[in-house]
Amino acid sequence: MMPLRTALHIARQPVLGLGLVLFLIFIWLIALPIAMILQDAITSQTGDDARTGAVDGGLTGYYLLRAFASRMSGIIFFTPLWNTLLVALCAAGLALVIGSMLAWLLVRSDIPLRGWLSGAMIIPFMLPVWTFALAWITLFKNATLGGQPGWAQALGVQPPDWLAYGAVPTIIVLTLHYIPFAILIIGGALQRLDGQLEEAAQMIGARRVITFRRIVLPALRPAVLSAGLLMFADAIGEFSVPYLLGLPVQFETLAVSLFRAISTQQNGMAAVFAGAVLLIGMMTLAIDAWMLREAQRYTTIGGKGALHRTIALRAARWPIFVAVMALFIISVIVPLATLFLSTLMHIPGRFNVENFTLNYWIGTNLPTVAFQNGILLAPEFWRAAWNSVRIASMAALAAGVLGLLVGYVVARSPWRWLAGGLRGITFFPYLVPGIAFGAAILVLFAAPRGPIPALYGTPWILLIALIADQMPFASRVGISAMAQLGPDVEDAARVMGAGMLRRLRSIVLPILNGALATAVLLSFISGIKGVSLFILLAVPSTDVLTTFSLRLVDYGYAQAANAVVLIIAMIALIGSLVIHRAAGAGIGQRMTF
Repeated sequence: MMPLRTALHIARQPVLGLGLVLFLIFIWLIALPIAMILQDAITSQTGDDARTGAVDGGLTGYYLLRAFASRMSGIIFFTPLWNTLLVALCAAGLALVIGSMLAWLLVRSDIPLRGWLSGAMIIPFMLPVWTFALAWITLFKNATLGGQPGWAQALGVQPPDWLAYGAVPTIIVLTLHYIPFAILIIGGALQRLDGQLEEAAQMIGARRVITFRRIVLPALRPAVLSAGLLMFADAIGEFSVPYLLGLPVQFETLAVSLFRAISTQQNGMAAVFAGAVLLIGMMTLAIDAWMLREAQRYTTIGGKGALHRTIALRAARWPIFVAVMALFIISVIVPLATLFLSTLMHIPGRFNVENFTLNYWIGTNLPTVAFQNGILLAPEFWRAAWNSVRIASMAALAAGVLGLLVGYVVARSPWRWLAGGLRGITFFPYLVPGIAFGAAILVLFAAPRGPIPALYGTPWILLIALIADQMPFASRVGISAMAQLGPDVEDAARVMGAGMLRRLRSIVLPILNGALATAVLLSFISGIKGVSLFILLAVPSTDVLTTFSLRLVDYGYAQAANAVVLIIAMIALIGSLVIHRAAGAGIGQRMTF
């Protein structure tokens, strides 16, 4: 039992009680699911008794041996592992190189329309990543899959398999998606770099190359490496792009193997795949945390010296502008235009007037087996849209409030271990790729546990998963906001007899309503466009827009799937712009000085 003195201390300090309640909630929502799925890797699963030689639930090394030391290990584990590392390393590396150059151009050069480009080049990161994958399939699909042809095939060009599917298109698509992320991280570091250091080097006669190598590069190295590591960690758990572009040629990553294992009820092997993805993600982000500490060695104080001289591109100014605009067209205009035009065509790639139609939007009695109305007239679409909106809204509101409460406890708790514990456990989902965390939630809630019934097949499991998944962002918003709110106002209210709930309602929430709105909006947009977290948890009756669109792809209804993706992209793009405007500055304003 809790010592009487501790209980009385908590009673006198309600913030401690709130902190302990939050800590227990997150143990249940975050730590327990992950522990349970990892446990499945070493316990015999139902129906595997003969293979494992252990009773149901007994300890076994069968799944680990099958993955790492059997005749099938190369096919089952090591090939997907290699594919995963190949895609993640190449995509993160290419995005880092291209993003670094673009960040320098947008922050330091006199490239035309710099302010507009600073916002425009960020748009691909606002869109669901599989928007680009579906556009790629629409353009380059070949005869390997059968069914409707891709545009290139319809125009008489047969794309080879290596271009249509597999590693190459997966890397290209992920690179286009991550370039804006590199621009944001490295561009921000360039803006914060004190220009006085470079000016001093130039005053003593140092050439630009020497200045860059000895001053700029060491100062930017932590930001560059951090951007690369974060992109790598995200790519490790990416599911939708390898699923859409890899499966036609049996190009599997660990995330796809995890999905296939769950789909075929191989829960033990799924736990091994989830553990591998989790371990790689944790190692990567641990290195990133070390890099953030390393960055403090290069902190500079920017006053007037933070105002940088714009470097003239001279004769290269317009050619470079054309190249950047070409990248914008390839990464934004072409994918969205391709998807939109595909929804207006009976037969892909035919641009004669008779081939255009609105049937896939508002048509009725379509000549298909299971999807006979246009998207806007289909009950399945509106059910998925309603599920998306209500689940994302409820989860965003819950995550925003919980994040603010976490920030309150971290800022006000006299127990350092409680503040540190809440910081750590609410950040933990960020270490876990979405599909692995979805598998963990599935293991916990697929069967009744105590007073909690089985939640699989209900919207509740999606809601719980999304709340837990959004806590890293919501809690960081709450912690940052509370760090800027001193205790003086609350102390005055406490002297006047106001309790903790009254202070939260009357003081903290009104002052920090902007931070709460940002956390809620950010969580909402992430929930609307996310697919990796939901793909294992949703069934047809609880489909959200993202899983509904993937089911349409699986059924071969490409035009309808593309229409749904366009709607998701529109919601995500509008929501992202609202967030940036609500934060007090547009994207372009954040990138320029």
